[in-house]
Amino acid sequence: MKPPQDSETAPNFEFDALRAADNYRHSLIREFRPHLRGRLIEVGAGIGQMTQLLRGLTTVERLLCIEPDPALCWEFRQTLPDQPLLEGTVKLLAETERNGWNTIVSVNVLEHIQADEAELTEYASLLRDAGGRLCLFVPARPEIYAPIDADFGHFRRYTRHELKRKLQAAGFEIVRLDYFNFIGYFAWWFSFRLLKQRKFNPTQVRLFDRVIFPIVNFLESRVARPPFGQSLICVASARQK
Repeated sequence: MKPPQDSETAPNFEFDALRAADNYRHSLIREFRPHLRGRLIEVGAGIGQMTQLLRGLTTVERLLCIEPDPALCWEFRQTLPDQPLLEGTVKLLAETERNGWNTIVSVNVLEHIQADEAELTEYASLLRDAGGRLCLFVPARPEIYAPIDADFGHFRRYTRHELKRKLQAAGFEIVRLDYFNFIGYFAWWFSFRLLKQRKFNPTQVRLFDRVIFPIVNFLESRVARPPFGQSLICVASARQK
């Protein structure tokens, strides 16, 4: 099978950088680990980088991945041919598939969706019956929104207050909501806001992931959560009727 004709030009968003960011991806799994259980949906699975880590969790009974981009779906299926993947959005789930989900994982996805509040409401409806939880990770701080954000298709970078308000309006109760990657805030501002770079440097990504990020993540997760950061990490519980 050949890839979609536009696969060479389709944007890979953050995926190219994440190929070299093993510590970064594993840290997100650790942060979300207490809530990753039962029947789980990964929204915006991309090319399967987070999927491969989720598949290794013994607490996950069933994993369904969802991805709307045909080119990314093609690459996903080359890597994980036996993993259930829905090409589309959560709205395409059949009525018989819409109840009893325990967890939804969404990593660097919500910022790509213009109607983000409607999307969050959809997540809440899928999680409500089981009192499930949303594990959400999004880019933060509008003041560092850069040309590369627009290239990636980001409609926004979130403030803590904005994300909290939208989650509560959608039917969630906040379990935790913290800024993430304090040093990354300054690196993003310098490279992409000030210098207006339009792509990641793989060597710099590997250096940051292997040398700097482990120290930063240890301090943020074991000592004190930062007052601001490059991203926001959130766990929210769907309110039951």
